[in-house]
Amino acid sequence: MGTGTVVGRTLRVGLVGAGAMGSIIARAVGRGEVRAALTGVADLEPERARAAAAESGAGVIVGTIPEVAEVADLLVEAAGAGVVRPVLEAAARRGRDVVILSVGGLLDLGDTIAEAMDAGVHVYCPSGAIAGLDAVKAAGGGEIRTARLTTRKPPAGLAGAPYLDERGIDVSALETPVTVFEGTAREACRAFPANINVSAALSLAGIGADRTEVRLIADPTIQRNIHEIEVTGDFGVIRTVTENVPSENPRTSRLAALSAIALLKGLTGSPRVGT
Repeated sequence: MGTGTVVGRTLRVGLVGAGAMGSIIARAVGRGEVRAALTGVADLEPERARAAAAESGAGVIVGTIPEVAEVADLLVEAAGAGVVRPVLEAAARRGRDVVILSVGGLLDLGDTIAEAMDAGVHVYCPSGAIAGLDAVKAAGGGEIRTARLTTRKPPAGLAGAPYLDERGIDVSALETPVTVFEGTAREACRAFPANINVSAALSLAGIGADRTEVRLIADPTIQRNIHEIEVTGDFGVIRTVTENVPSENPRTSRLAALSAIALLKGLTGSPRVGT
């Protein structure tokens, strides 16, 4: 069965993905910021996995997702939307809980999520690089009428996005801001799987992926990832703006990794604040 919270004992963490986000989490665990021990790392690049494992010293295995799941209480996915399914499947087979950073990867996996939860797995999604999800969740107790996300990113943060490549859109030479996408959160996550996980988080907290509206702007005049949320309903209006410093990977914000660390702290005994 899933572990739920583990107040009073050390949580064994298996990390799936040792890139910019995963490395920040590994360092936090290695420094003792979380009452947890890194016990395994899985990554397509073995050298990167070994580097992340070294952040926590001896005894950390480097292996496949199933091998890492064997030695963990909790799997932390930081590898991209395409890895979410195998992480959930490995968790379900072994009764491990999971933290999913690539939240957009959950939107089309309803059956897989249901199977994992039937196996007693707890699925946690950090708030990521946006503010206000606690208020949005609370608003869901009444009626939410609209949910909109406007995201501005420097062009480098959108490089390699499938949606742009398929349409031959080159944002590298932009001199002024250009809207490159408008649609639903589900459409946004399919078009930009590495860039717009915040839209999935907002949709799961609120009125769903097919009713949450997303606008994505490539803006060469900024150096931070900026997310603006507006949610309306019978409770009133929620508006938030978050300006994020990018992580080592320009597609993602440092705050996204920090939110995962905060979630781990909450699972291991720190005071839990917010909805």
